[in-house]
Order: sequence, then structure tokens, then C-alpha cells
Amino acid sequence: MRSLLGFSWKHAGLAMALTCLAACATPAPYAPRAPGQATGYTDRELAPNRYRVTFTGNSVTPREQVEDDLLLRAAEVTLAAGYSHFVFDTRNTQAQTRYTALPEPRSHFGWGFGPGYWSFRPRWGYDPFGPPVDIIASTRYEAYAEIVLLNQDQASREPRAISATEVISRIGPEAAPKPNQT
Repeated sequence: MRSLLGFSWKHAGLAMALTCLAACATPAPYAPRAPGQATGYTDRELAPNRYRVTFTGNSVTPREQVEDDLLLRAAEVTLAAGYSHFVFDTRNTQAQTRYTALPEPRSHFGWGFGPGYWSFRPRWGYDPFGPPVDIIASTRYEAYAEIVLLNQDQASREPRAISATEVISRIGPEAAPKPNQT
């Protein structure tokens, strides 16, 4: 049933369900990306002192957190390889936005055949042939970089060098605020 203003109890129920699901959603954990998973970090050695690192978040992971997690993984890779500093050779963050259309279910009164019976129409404006549609956009971010690892002597001559231990102490998992803290 629909009122004159376009309000539908079906839409209200759907909106409430989506709100509850969104409240339960959490950002992608800082963990290695397992086979078949879409989130987490990866790293690959390209040369003895060069690595490619990535971090992919889910649709509720903010861009800043994805970039921090990439930085953290770069620092961990640096220390694990026996180096103290690194520099970014290339770095980028890509946004992947997905749009989902949620049509209002049609009532099947009458014969129901004719132009636009199975079509989706935007919610704005009046369209007697198609149901209104809610468009939901969700964006997830993937950050990637190629890093060059440096020892202490090399880092002293490179102004862009980043200390791996400082990165870990400032944005490491134990330094991050817990979900219940402000």
C-alpha cells in the first residue's frame, strides 16, 4: 500500500533491516588476505630490497584506515626483511564503488503485462509503468605500494626514508583505539 507521498511500509521495513545490518558491519580486520577473501593485506618480494604491499578494506573501512594499514604492513615487511627504513617508490589508493538497486515489490493485481512491467525506474518523478527504486552505493578502498627497503646508513642519506619502528609504534594494532573507545 502506498500513500500519496510515496511512502511505503515495505520501504520502511527494508530501510530498517539495512540499517540494522550496517550497524553490525565492522571494518576489515588487519590480517593477511586468505585465498578466496576480498579483504586484508598481501605482500610480495619483487627484488631483495623491493616489495609490493597491498591492503583492501570492505565497504565500511574508511580510506584513512586502509592507507594506515598499508603503511603498517610496509613497516612490518621492512623489519621482517632485516631493514630499518623504507621509501615509497609508487603508491596509490583506488576506490571501487558498487551500486545496488532495490526495487519495491510490485503488486500483481490485474493482468500486469505491458510496457515497463519488468523495468526499474528511478525513484524521482512520477512513472506509472515502473516501481520506484532505491539506489545504494557502497565504496571499498584498496591501497597498494611498491616500497624500497633501506638500512640505517642508506636511510641517513634519503630524506624520504620512513622509520619502520616509528610507524609501528604510532599506528600499530596495539596503538589503534579499541572499538568501544572514543
